[in-house]
Amino acid sequence: MTVSGRSPLTPLAEARLQAGLLAFAAIDLGLALFMAVAPHAFYRAIGPFGQRNDHYVRDIATFYGAIGVALALAASRPGWRAPALAVSTIQFALHSLNHLLDIARAHPVWVGYVDFFSLLTGTAMLAWLWRVAAMAERSTREPAGPTSHPTPQRSLT
Repeated sequence: MTVSGRSPLTPLAEARLQAGLLAFAAIDLGLALFMAVAPHAFYRAIGPFGQRNDHYVRDIATFYGAIGVALALAASRPGWRAPALAVSTIQFALHSLNHLLDIARAHPVWVGYVDFFSLLTGTAMLAWLWRVAAMAERSTREPAGPTSHPTPQRSLT
């Protein structure tokens, strides 16, 4: 928010940014809940790579849960937006890379391709939201117009 209390974004851009934050928060929190409550079902439906390990699936749920909470809180806290979106974007990008490396190892194989391309799409969407949030944050820190700072005069005597 600016000093006047108004968002530097247009009302439509502000609404889109909040909607994006809340949508990704819901996705992350939904995945976290699914992984924590039913790790075997999550493995069969979404993560059929290698050996199943329920403990590790629940461990990953904690990361998704934490990022989801941060994104949800950032929807109403403009100062949190760029950092929360940065972490989420980086996580999605690294997760996408991991899925690209194992793209043909899912069972059935088509799941590997769907997982990779959905993660890549999510990464692009998060990167766009991060850019919008960072630009808005930057505009709140920049002065509204030129400022005049008088140059100090030195006496020669």
